[in-house]
Amino acid sequence: MSTTAIPGHTQNSARPVQGPSKQAIAGLTGIFVAAMMAGLNARVGSIGLPDIRGALGSSLDDTSWLTTAYTVGELIATPFASWFAITLSVRRFHLSMVGLCALIAAVLPFIQDLNLLIGLRFVQGMSSGALIPILMMAALKFLPPNIRLHGLALYAMTATFAPNLAIWLTGQWTDGLSDWRWIYWQIIPLCALAAILVGWGLPREEINFGRFREGNWLGMGCGVTALALLAIALDQGVRLDWLNSPIITVTLVAGLVLLGIYLLTEWFHKAPFLRPQLLGRRNLGVGSLIFTSLLVVLMSGALLPSTYLGALQDYRPFQTAPIGLLIAIPQLVLGSIVALFLYKKWVDARVILALGLFLIALACFSGAQLTSEWHRDQFFSTQLLQALGQPMAVVSILFLMTSVVEPSEGPYFAGTINTLRVLGSLIGGAFVGQLLTVRSRFHTEMLLDHAAFVGNSIPQPPDPSALIGIIAQQSMVLSVADAYRVLGSLSLLLIPLALRMAYVPAPDVKKP
Repeated sequence: MSTTAIPGHTQNSARPVQGPSKQAIAGLTGIFVAAMMAGLNARVGSIGLPDIRGALGSSLDDTSWLTTAYTVGELIATPFASWFAITLSVRRFHLSMVGLCALIAAVLPFIQDLNLLIGLRFVQGMSSGALIPILMMAALKFLPPNIRLHGLALYAMTATFAPNLAIWLTGQWTDGLSDWRWIYWQIIPLCALAAILVGWGLPREEINFGRFREGNWLGMGCGVTALALLAIALDQGVRLDWLNSPIITVTLVAGLVLLGIYLLTEWFHKAPFLRPQLLGRRNLGVGSLIFTSLLVVLMSGALLPSTYLGALQDYRPFQTAPIGLLIAIPQLVLGSIVALFLYKKWVDARVILALGLFLIALACFSGAQLTSEWHRDQFFSTQLLQALGQPMAVVSILFLMTSVVEPSEGPYFAGTINTLRVLGSLIGGAFVGQLLTVRSRFHTEMLLDHAAFVGNSIPQPPDPSALIGIIAQQSMVLSVADAYRVLGSLSLLLIPLALRMAYVPAPDVKKP
């Protein structure tokens, strides 16, 4: 069984590990706050879209491009953010992105032209999307081995904490304060706090102009275009019926072709933005597949309950919020608890990952038992299992992947893992949306056929309009249950892959 040491760790060193200074801790805290802000900005804007649409008086189809524009901006920024942060200096680049994000947030509620609003959300998506990779890069670069896993636990919260807290925040702004403008304004205080901490905590560095002459600019042009096209296809595919739409067909095919060209140029370039060769390592190649699939599975924790409660029980975000908080609040401590376990010599991170996946699968199969009588309280056990399983899975997979990355490779890994993070969320939303659409159509047809078959044998058949309502309700229940089963099965299928990853021993470090 192969073993891999943590980068930067010397097993026989007798010297205690030097901890980060107070200024460095402040800077890292600011980077973390900005990353959480970016995650919340994306989710709250998506969940609060009906209220934004009502304020603008625009159609569902037109305003759907607000979410797409933000996602496109976020995706095209993630592979290149680390390179620009190193070139311009982390402090300068981070403060610029935070400032731009806050400035746009301040003016968005006053924009009435939908096209301008879409354009501004695209730019804000780029600035927000550039912030999360810096958190991963900083954790790998600045944190010593004895606390690095806690830094990874903080990064994991971008996938486990922010999406679930966003439901509660949206409810506070749209139903608590009854002011939809706070959907955009909510990030301004967080941006200010992040800017103060980063401005004080990170050192001032000169711009490295020489790196601009070395960049793979042809590849970047292909990569940006490819990721933008793929984001459009994945985000709009369900609404436009995939390959039955010329727009989706062209964007999907062109995006895949350009993505292949981009990766090819990166492979052979002397100074690439990403290093595709890293995926040749078992823990990075297999781990990338597991991480992306895991993000699809995590849709079972936030998307499915809110979809069911909104469609069948007419729940607003404020009423659905406790469902998300059941997962979000425990993440404040569970991630660090998992990190503490991973520091134990007798703990195998692959087993913790497998247990996390198993708990998520149990949560999905528990949710698959739902009926039309379910309300918020019936999801308690399902969400509790999600709250336990998600940090176990996400922190463990990050540990197994980062442990085979050298310090000099941190920026490349940060860009790769964050591109997968955004793509995984996009694929998950598209997959679950299409699954619900297909299964709802299937169950509707089956129930209509059954109703027609038994209709003549019932003394007092229901009114046709009432029958249609009953069938629509039951088809939604059955389709959500099917989605839970599929995601639960996918989670189980990931367990053998998790156990096939290379064993990584716990970091053997001297405490300061």
